[in-house]
Amino acid sequence: MQGVGFRPFVHRLAEHFGLSGSVRNRVGRVEIIVCGGELALTAFRHDLIAKAPPLARPRVVAFERTAAPLGQGFAILASAADGDACVSVPADCFLCDDCRRELNDAGDRRHGYPFINCTQCGPRYTLITAMPYDRVNTSMAAFELCAACLAEYENPADRRYHAEPIACADCGPQLTWHAGDGDVCAGAAALDAAVAALCAGRIVAAKGIGGYHLICDATNDVAVATLRKRKHRPYKPLAVMVPAAGNDGLDEVRRLATPTPGELEALSDPARPIVLVTACPDTGLAAAVAPGLREIGLFLPYSPLHQLLLDALGVPLVATSANLSGEPVFTDNGEAECRLRDIADAFLHHDRPIVRPADDSVGRRIAGRVRPIRLGRGQAPLEMELPWAQPEPLIALGGQMKTTVTLSWERRAVVAPHIGEMDSPRSLDVLQHVVDDLQSLYGVEARVLACDAHPGYTTHRWAQRQSLPAVTVAHHRAHASALVAEAALAGPWLVFTWDGTGYGEDGTLWGGEALYGDVSTWSRVASLRPFRLPGGDRAGREPWRSAAALHWTCGRSWAAAPPEAALAARAHRRGINSPVTSAAGRLFDAAAAMLTGRQTVSYEAEGPMRLEALCDGTGEAFALPLAQGEDGVLRSDWAPLLPLLADTRRPVARRAADFHASMARVIVDQALRLSETATVRYVGLTGGVFQNRVLAELAINGLESAGFSVFLPKRLPCNDAALSLGQAAEIAARCAPC
Repeated sequence: MQGVGFRPFVHRLAEHFGLSGSVRNRVGRVEIIVCGGELALTAFRHDLIAKAPPLARPRVVAFERTAAPLGQGFAILASAADGDACVSVPADCFLCDDCRRELNDAGDRRHGYPFINCTQCGPRYTLITAMPYDRVNTSMAAFELCAACLAEYENPADRRYHAEPIACADCGPQLTWHAGDGDVCAGAAALDAAVAALCAGRIVAAKGIGGYHLICDATNDVAVATLRKRKHRPYKPLAVMVPAAGNDGLDEVRRLATPTPGELEALSDPARPIVLVTACPDTGLAAAVAPGLREIGLFLPYSPLHQLLLDALGVPLVATSANLSGEPVFTDNGEAECRLRDIADAFLHHDRPIVRPADDSVGRRIAGRVRPIRLGRGQAPLEMELPWAQPEPLIALGGQMKTTVTLSWERRAVVAPHIGEMDSPRSLDVLQHVVDDLQSLYGVEARVLACDAHPGYTTHRWAQRQSLPAVTVAHHRAHASALVAEAALAGPWLVFTWDGTGYGEDGTLWGGEALYGDVSTWSRVASLRPFRLPGGDRAGREPWRSAAALHWTCGRSWAAAPPEAALAARAHRRGINSPVTSAAGRLFDAAAAMLTGRQTVSYEAEGPMRLEALCDGTGEAFALPLAQGEDGVLRSDWAPLLPLLADTRRPVARRAADFHASMARVIVDQALRLSETATVRYVGLTGGVFQNRVLAELAINGLESAGFSVFLPKRLPCNDAALSLGQAAEIAARCAPC
């Protein structure tokens, strides 16, 4: 309830019912003391929850009568720093309708001011330096309020009462424009210069709430192609920010795409995530926005600066994270200019410091609801309650890709926003900052670190260098435990953990596993036929290696293999740099290489994403052989899929659909076989492969038709972003009393 206008709401509500008393923050909780008639108190208590501000989600944690004498009237008291900490750090909020109206009102004193906000909108997480959330504990502390703003800030009846980031053009942050040609200006002129540059097809690095975006005209083919060339991003889809138009602000979305009601609701959510929606045939967008895919990532403007740019331009803008090679987004003006000077033609800066980065959230509709793909601005910090109490405060570090950090203590777990890939020094610097930051903000000192068991992961090596004891959690156990912790349902569970690869408990690369049991008691009960993967990690960017390896494992040759495959084949035969894997993600890579002809890719999961986009209809599900190995693990054999994929007499789209249907049937067949000898209360699907909507929905439909209760993550991504929460859950459950 921090930063959402809850205290002034309480003040107004108390005055409405004629109650006396006070309200104040007490380190994350709100203490309300009220005195009045019994009927008025009952109505007050009801409306306190029922009519709370839209961004508040209050619940009464304690209620007691007091004999303390009260004065006249109702007061909002200063925040108290004593008492047990129950801190909740608010996420960043979008631009509310009231502020948007003022932004466009020529008679309003904040007309055109790109940092307008109130208690219902504006930055929170990215500018808070300490708790409680008061102005002195934010990066706005250096901006002294003018008389007009101070009057609003101190007036309990005003919408901006204790809206900590408030300011105006007279006392608040300002824009500055730095162009490569030496042009420098500030204020409204900086905004005008940015609009002119974008109209001219130039690329602008614009500082937002959680970091910089690289933006350009999304309808300009040359501008989009130039951005791709400079950023060395030839095919990865680019997010598009669209003007808010129409009564509900979604007319432009409907013009570009065919969104479902659930997708429209997600686009309008206060978090304003990027949502993947099916593109219309003729959008007018540059062809290079999302090449080879049927979906485009759209989002509405969530900051006043975005709103002003789109209002002036009237066209959609590509707005992609301003970073390099999967690093966290840039937040510092000087660093952005230094690191992005070869990409951006100019920079639209501002002087409000960003305390910590927060990339945009991303969601995709799967099985009837929009589920998170990336936890970022507006959706994180994500707070969850664990079914088990953490024995000691803990920091969980996640994996190597899509890294998030989780702070867990007692039954609480806080998942920080997406950091990124841990392949660069800057990513590690941000990881260190987030680890320190979470503990400082929440007033919790970790005594244990949790990390992935893979000894080569950056997070694993970092954990081993720290003074705290480090506990490892197997990759796929963490996947399964994250799903079960979110569902908060006691097993026994059967969880399919399908992903690209993860370090298995037997030292091989897992990724097509079914785990049975419950958190902390998982056992591997099913998998896919293993094969050697020539080149190891290189196969993720060179999917021809997976396709060739499947053929070589079956004693076949693959005519489409590139010339360098001869050397890889010798290494494969000798087991040199060819680790054993059972990863479903590598099977999807192989199928994509065979059907799309793309032997190399430029971003993670490019092949499977293109493969999914090829699918025509539901496909025919071919039964794959299923047998139990000497270790007691059931394994499905993918070998019959090779002739199916190679059958050029059938359209590529049908073969793609058949492949998906057959892989979904693997899941159903394994679940049915296992349920013959073990009780399966719930089936879970998690791991990055289940971001594939075709596969996930076919699997869910098949499992439910067979009588299973099926769960797919709702609040957490099913990819590696959930690993940190799973690690925390696993360790808490290990120590829980039987």
